[in-house]
Amino acid sequence: MEDLDQLADAISGWLRERVEAAGAKGLVVALSGGVDSACTTALAKRAAGDAVLVVPMPCHSDPDELRLALLVAETLGVESLTIDLGPVFDCLRQTLPAGEGMAVANLKARLRMMTLYYLSNDRNYLVAGTGNKSEIMIGYFTKYGDGGVDLEPLGELYKGQVRRLARHLGVPEEVIERPPTAGLWPGQTDEGEIGLTYAQLDEALAAIERGETGGIDPAVLTQVGGMIERSAHKREMPPTFPVRGR
Repeated sequence: MEDLDQLADAISGWLRERVEAAGAKGLVVALSGGVDSACTTALAKRAAGDAVLVVPMPCHSDPDELRLALLVAETLGVESLTIDLGPVFDCLRQTLPAGEGMAVANLKARLRMMTLYYLSNDRNYLVAGTGNKSEIMIGYFTKYGDGGVDLEPLGELYKGQVRRLARHLGVPEEVIERPPTAGLWPGQTDEGEIGLTYAQLDEALAAIERGETGGIDPAVLTQVGGMIERSAHKREMPPTFPVRGR
């Protein structure tokens, strides 16, 4: 059984150390109304006290996402600043050539990243990411979008662990139980897009890490392994051409 209080103290202590090492003053978090961003907010509050800014950034989003984000901010007692990115998104789409699918959806994540860094630069804060291990391992994030952060406090926790930690930290149950979504288009859910439940994904990823995959459905292993392989570039710095030795 996990010692959730010890885990929360360890992560928040690490956040505090990283903020101090960078000469920063606090942390900014993109708050979506989902469990990952709520858990990150709770840990940031433990680490930096009042020097935390959470930023809901609706962009033609389900209004319930903003309601839940504001509920989290109120429950955890953190400063919030809501910024509607819908008009900027519309203007950018009108400026760019016509596109569809993920090309359009990822604009939202990248606009949010730009907004967070504007605010973090202005306040001398660091951007605390909200990615969990399950999603990072399979590349389920937008490169230079929600993947563009300074710190990933949940980056070594599977989705199931994040839910347990969030509950321990007092995140509203409504947020914890809400079907995870990136809000990239109406009706979008993370599990629907991934093609697996988080329970299936966590089980497969843990088995792969242990090197004990005998109990996992071969089709699931093939699917997860393919996602890990195809997304490797997202977890690495951009490669540099090696001039030396040529």
